[in-house]
Parts: sequence; structure tokens; C-alpha cells
Amino acid sequence: MPELPEVEVVRRGLASWVSGRTVAEVQVLHPRAVRRQTGGGVDFADRLTGRTLGAAERRGKYLWLPAGEGLAMLGHLGMSGQLLVQDPATPDETHLRVRLRFADGGRELRFVDQRTFGHLAVEETDPAGLPLSLAHIARDPLDPRFDDEAFLAALRAKRTTVKRALLDQSLISGVGNIYADEALWRSKLHYDRPTGTLTRPLAAALLANARDVMNAALAVGGTSFDSLYVNVNGESGYFSRSLDAYGREGEPCYRCGTPIRRAAWMNRSSYFCPRCQRVPRQRTD
Repeated sequence: MPELPEVEVVRRGLASWVSGRTVAEVQVLHPRAVRRQTGGGVDFADRLTGRTLGAAERRGKYLWLPAGEGLAMLGHLGMSGQLLVQDPATPDETHLRVRLRFADGGRELRFVDQRTFGHLAVEETDPAGLPLSLAHIARDPLDPRFDDEAFLAALRAKRTTVKRALLDQSLISGVGNIYADEALWRSKLHYDRPTGTLTRPLAAALLANARDVMNAALAVGGTSFDSLYVNVNGESGYFSRSLDAYGREGEPCYRCGTPIRRAAWMNRSSYFCPRCQRVPRQRTD
């Protein structure tokens, strides 16, 4: 699933190619793509047609385009969603779900989703312009208004393990499996370490490493393992070439040479160095 860097790359593409344009026509080609729209595809199209879209915004893994009068088009890419800006003459993609045409007759916006886990919806927003369904989503580490001190205090106070905390979108948004494993490797922390055992310096280092690895990924267009994640121009990201832990099972740790291990974790996988990221000791009291 695309994480913060990948979604931010898409947001920037939308800001360049879509923001400021007026929607002339909306075609919903698959009902699952707008399944969260109360009135279905007809309502989705009616609410967008004729509206001028504002500056693209993001909260964690969610994107939205303000549409005026307290409305916004909200999108989540799910496992395989793509928002592509295409010339109208380009043949339709096999898994095209929604098409937006614009009054200027230029490039159109297409939502393509092979697995149909992603979705679009037109939602009401709060006075600050945040879609109402995102009220519970925390700010992300790249947000200028992210509160480091509040996060560090909340992290150390939670009764959970560190990777679970990093994936808790109500605590910190945008971090998924890939960048959690990368931040933990950089911090020399095991994914099952209890958050209550983190000192403030360790917690601060973890936050800094999460921020650094996502900035590094953002600089090269994010992480692509297959053709499912691409930017709005259909181009893949290159950070998969720079991963230290994720996806490197059996390969030597770049710090100590110990083979990276993969462990089953919450229907996912966790990649870690068994020497640098030691399994936490079990309490006996």
C-alpha cells in the first residue's frame, strides 16, 4: 500500500496538473470506486460537475482536492489505486474506474484501481477545510504543524509495542509497513519492543529516523516494487534500491553483516537485523 512519500508524490502531481481546473464531466465506471459516496456514482458526479478544484492537500495517506462551498473530493489509493493525468486520446486503462474531464479540454484525471480497495468520495469539510472523515487521523511527520513533543509523550505513554504505535494512524499518520521497518532499523529497535521502555532520546531518534527515511524516499519518487504504485505521469519511484531492511530477507545487514530476517507480524511481515535489533527480554515479574 502506498505510504506517505508515495501519496505526497501524487499530491504534488495533482497540484501541478489538476488544481485550479473546472470539472466538466465525471464518469463513474465501477461502483466500488465510489462506494463511500452515500448517493453512489450519480451523486458523486453531480457534486463535482461544474466545480473548480482547489490546491491538492494531504493528511497521512489521504488526498483531497477542495471543491468549494465546504466540499472536497477525497481519495485513498488503497493497495493499487492510481490517479493518472492522461491525454484524452490515450486509450483507457484496463482497470479504469473513474474519469474526470475538464472544461479547458486538456488532460483528464483518471482513477485506475486493479484491486478496487481504493476509493473516491465528495465529502463535507470542517471550517479549516479538512474532510470530516479524517478528523481522527493524526498529522504526519512531514507536516509543519506536527507536534513532536506531544507525539513523544503519547508514544511513551501507550501500552503497546513500537511498530504497532508507528502504524497507529491516530497517533502518527502516513507511516506504513515499509517505513516503519526502515525507521526501526535505523534506530536499532526491535519491532516488538514495548513503547513504555523507550527513553525520550530513543523515542526522539525514532521520530527523526522516520522523518529522514520518508524524506529520502520522497526525493526519489517513493518506493515501487511493481507497476501498481506510480505518480500521476505513470512513473515509478526508486527508493526500493535504497532500502536497508524491508524486503531484504537473507541479505547482509549493512551495519554488521548479519542476514536480515523476516518475521510474520499482524498479517504482514517485519524485516529486521537480529543482531542490531535484538528481541526485547521478556519480563519475569
